[in-house]
Formats: sequence, C-alpha cells, structure tokens
Amino acid sequence: MDKIPLTRAGYDALDEELKTLKSEERPAIIAAIAEAREHGDLSENAEYHSAREKQSFIEGRIKELEAILALSEVIDPARLPGSIYSGPPTTTTAGDPDEERTFQIVGEAEANLERGLLNLKSPLARALIGKDEGDAIEVRTPGGVRSYEILNVRYL
Repeated sequence: MDKIPLTRAGYDALDEELKTLKSEERPAIIAAIAEAREHGDLSENAEYHSAREKQSFIEGRIKELEAILALSEVIDPARLPGSIYSGPPTTTTAGDPDEERTFQIVGEAEANLERGLLNLKSPLARALIGKDEGDAIEVRTPGGVRSYEILNVRYL
C-alpha cells in the first residue's frame, strides 16, 4: 500500500481525534445505549436507534483514522528539493492581485480547500511543488487554464 503523506500538524490532529473518540466518545455512546435499553421495547425506542447509529459512525471513524495513521508518513520539509513542497504555506495570485490566496500543500487526509489546504495530488499542488518565489505557473482546471504567480513562500 502507498504511504499517506501528512504534515506533523495533520498527523497530530488525526491522532488527537482518534484518542478522543476512543477515550471519550466511545464510552459515552456505550453508556447511552445501555441507558436506552433500560427504557424497554427496542423496536420502538428512538433513543436506542439513534445511539446505535452514532456508535456505528464512531466505530467507522476509529477504523478510518487507525488505517490512515498506520499508513501515514510525516513529511519532513527539510529533506525535499525546491522551495515549495508539502508543508509550507505558499501565497499565490490568480491573474488579479485582488485574488491573492495562501495555500498549504498537505496529504489527502488533511485537504480542505476552504481553509487553503491543497491536496498533494491536486493539479494546483502538483504545479506548485518545486517552484520558487517569482515563478509563474499555469494550471488546467475544469473552468479553463488559470495562471498563478508565486508571491512568497513562508515556512512554519
């Protein structure tokens, strides 16, 4: 299986979520199920069915996080070539200076475009990797080709 690249912050956040699910959420839902069982007929007990559904979600998320963390590889930015690699925030602009955005390239498990966390496998991230400040890139998107200029690269 392929390794899942994660930043140190991303790994720590997923690990913390896993610990919380196992130490707080799982015991709480087990107690809720036990309490709902005490109310009698389970076939018409909405509390019981709701608690079981939540338990299913929690157990699924625990398995997902365990798999991600088992396959994860924390990215060490110091070992990678070029200025831009997975990890540091990169400010780019798309044609118009009013569209200035800051991106951080992260693994798929951490990606969240609304927060500026680009999936390592996305076209924009692939175009940015290995580039330096002042470089211009073009990225083919579903909306057409977009031009970007790398204004600066900051390291966390």
